Amino acid sequence: MIARARVLAVLAIVLGGAIAIVSSTQTWLEVTLRAGATEPLPVSGAAAMPLLAPLSLAALALGLALTVVGRVLRYAFGILALVIGAALLIGAVRVGTQHPVDAVASVVTTSTGLSGAKAIGDLVEGITGSAWPFAAAVAGLLILAGGVFTLVTAHRWRAGGRRYEREGASEHVSAGARPHDATRDRAIDSWDDLSHGDDPTAR
Repeated sequence: MIARARVLAVLAIVLGGAIAIVSSTQTWLEVTLRAGATEPLPVSGAAAMPLLAPLSLAALALGLALTVVGRVLRYAFGILALVIGAALLIGAVRVGTQHPVDAVASVVTTSTGLSGAKAIGDLVEGITGSAWPFAAAVAGLLILAGGVFTLVTAHRWRAGGRRYEREGASEHVSAGARPHDATRDRAIDSWDDLSHGDDPTAR
């Protein structure tokens, strides 16, 4: 189990980030206006929750980085995963269950040109939701679980970097060490004898 701890933690965080980034492109809410619009306006996850895409990308990067970092950074990244997962979970559940007006404000402003919480609130007739906020909430749970698993098991992960350093050092020593060449020494001695006028074959 411990041998697979790093894989499980990384997989949970990366999978959560991937689900969240896909969710950010999907329609979370549809808003119906009191006047001036014949069809409901779709509101994407990125519009309903502006931090969704940045947090999702951060989770993906964090999960991939966990495959190579040392022990100290594992704990730091584990804490970051907790923060990212909690933020995604809380934000997605709020949008999915409450359908708040502020989640559709940017789309309404783009469509009508009106801004301000009161003006938009008066203009909105109804807001309906989809299942995508809850998919993002599941993503937040996965990232949260990956962060917890990282903090609990990080001290038992194999230090791959040290193994590679030892192997590299061994290869360097092997490459640098050369066996003593007796034949080459004899050839040098014979050349020295010839340079002094001696016949090395007379020995």
